[in-house]
Amino acid sequence: MAALGWLTPRRRSATARSVLAGEASAEAARKSSQEAAGTTEEPQFPVHGDDRAAAFFDLDNTVMQGAALFHFGRGLYKRKFFETRELAKFAWQQAWFRLAGVEDPEHMQEARDSALSIVKGHRVAELQSIGEEIYDEYMAERIWPGTRALAQAHLDAGQKVWLVTAAPVEIAQVIARRLGLTGALGTVAESVDGVYTGKLVGEPLHGPAKAEAVRALATAEGLDLGRCAAYSDSHNDIPMLSLVGHPYAINPDSKLRKHARRLDWRLRDYRTGRKAAKVGIPAAAGVGAVAGGTAAAIALHRRRR
Repeated sequence: MAALGWLTPRRRSATARSVLAGEASAEAARKSSQEAAGTTEEPQFPVHGDDRAAAFFDLDNTVMQGAALFHFGRGLYKRKFFETRELAKFAWQQAWFRLAGVEDPEHMQEARDSALSIVKGHRVAELQSIGEEIYDEYMAERIWPGTRALAQAHLDAGQKVWLVTAAPVEIAQVIARRLGLTGALGTVAESVDGVYTGKLVGEPLHGPAKAEAVRALATAEGLDLGRCAAYSDSHNDIPMLSLVGHPYAINPDSKLRKHARRLDWRLRDYRTGRKAAKVGIPAAAGVGAVAGGTAAAIALHRRRR
């Protein structure tokens, strides 16, 4: 922490929370993938790729149409976890964030506290089980085939592929497992004896915290970030994209599109079936472009379970 001495106390605190969130997420992701490795067979593809390279995929609007948290919230509402007025409140908070394009600290803190209160006192195992059901009900049909093909190309080359999302790590792990990916980095909610306390470990895995999580995982896995790839739709993930040697803008928002073009990053857009000018990924990834609507499901908010 000595390296942070030049920052103001407030910025040191924010940076420390980002680092804590990133390290906690990386630890949870590695633990999950190690447990899975002990119970599943080796993949049936030739591992011929660079073992010091990996791929990191944002989730919302990059891998999945809409926000995972919104779909998860629908499932919880269906199961009577909260009332209609709370669903409307979360939907409005996320809609405001999407339209404004920036985060108001007080606004996001209120949303975070409301969301955490929903799962406080519930068992982690209960939410994990429900997550499996909700994936089948609302998420499976919303995976972008084109992005999934990109992830599969990395897997086929013998590389590990990780989701990196502000969604709760438990839900992120369900999605990663269903897609056959290596694992997931997500927001870590505190639990004691398997019960959620209503608090976070650090902060939501968003923006700079995502970059910290990727950096922590790369160090633990012995990866060379200059040989890794990252994919996202949002300008909020520029810190993560800037870490790797091969950044890709997928279904980019306007700010990310401008940034990517300025830095000559590769672009791909699956929302309209058209490819952006700078398309690039191994040819094996194929086009896989999906004509399909803009996936603008209003996101519940990153409800840290």
